[in-house]
Amino acid sequence: MSQPFTVTRTAPYTGGVVAFLTRLQGGSRFTTSDLLTYAYLLIGTVVMFAPVLWLVVSSFKQERELTAFPPSLLPYWQQTVAVPGYENPLDLYDVTLEDGTVKRLAQISRVGINAQMIDPENPDAPPITVNIRQRQPVRYLNFSLQNYNEAIVKFPFVTYLTNSVIVTVVATALTLLINSMAAFGLSKYRFKGRDVLFVVILSTLMVPVSVILIPAFLVINQVGWVNNLLGVIVPGAATPTGVFLLRQYMLTIPDELIESARIDGATEWRIYWQIVLPLAAPALAVLAIFSVMWRWNDFLWPLIVLSRTELFTLQVGLNAFQGDLNVQWHYILPMTVLTLLPITVVFAFLQRYITTGIATTGLK
Repeated sequence: MSQPFTVTRTAPYTGGVVAFLTRLQGGSRFTTSDLLTYAYLLIGTVVMFAPVLWLVVSSFKQERELTAFPPSLLPYWQQTVAVPGYENPLDLYDVTLEDGTVKRLAQISRVGINAQMIDPENPDAPPITVNIRQRQPVRYLNFSLQNYNEAIVKFPFVTYLTNSVIVTVVATALTLLINSMAAFGLSKYRFKGRDVLFVVILSTLMVPVSVILIPAFLVINQVGWVNNLLGVIVPGAATPTGVFLLRQYMLTIPDELIESARIDGATEWRIYWQIVLPLAAPALAVLAIFSVMWRWNDFLWPLIVLSRTELFTLQVGLNAFQGDLNVQWHYILPMTVLTLLPITVVFAFLQRYITTGIATTGLK
């Protein structure tokens, strides 16, 4: 009599995120391999996210703190006090006097290495001269939104945001349409010179962008698209990277499926629109993410094409805070953080398609 057939099912992993991140390759033993793995991951995390963390934290700092040495990670603000007889609040310092005592004084002015200090509790007393090495600023931790509020007032953020959204959305839609049509023709049609044409398209990746800037600008100028958002959107609509990604993915779609649709009377446009595009959705999602990042972060080409302030994108608009002799970092940093937020949200929601789309690209 035969033994009954049984199926053993593995219980799903329910250890949680912490248990998953602390798993060891040797079971319960901590091995050299585990040590090297965690060290590598820790170094990679610091290298990737330390600049972003510094950017976000520094966006809350005062202008003077951004250039202070030694620099501080957290946003400390200089404490001030209002003193009768002085129009603006004065900075507070803990001053070490000649007898060794420490007293909190307010700074009136500074010339070289000497500062004129006054007692805020006794403003009628004569000022004293103190070497700047004898004083320490009185600071407090403050995640104030003052930089953001002032930058938004001085910076037409809504106008630049609208221009960036228009350029990004329209350019991404054109990129998906044009590149998918080219990829469909190069993957599902057989004609003389097809492979040569594909190699020529890929070879354009080796051409530096600086080489084509002047010819591209001359063409845009001839068609009247200078100081026009179309001049920013249209030139980069077709990309060799997008054609390559979509063509390699479309090669995985069975030709028999397309032949069956033709036998049933479907037009080429209907095959492309209702069969090929839905099946190539993962690759299209990957290209959409790349295109959004390219268009949103583009600076050089919009700077060349646009000279009217009301047409600036966010990246070009940020350049307004940089002068020949002065760079307003306390405004550039918060506006940069706001500029990064939309692209971060898009990437967070669509990043899972990157692995799926790229992993299946080129597989038959």
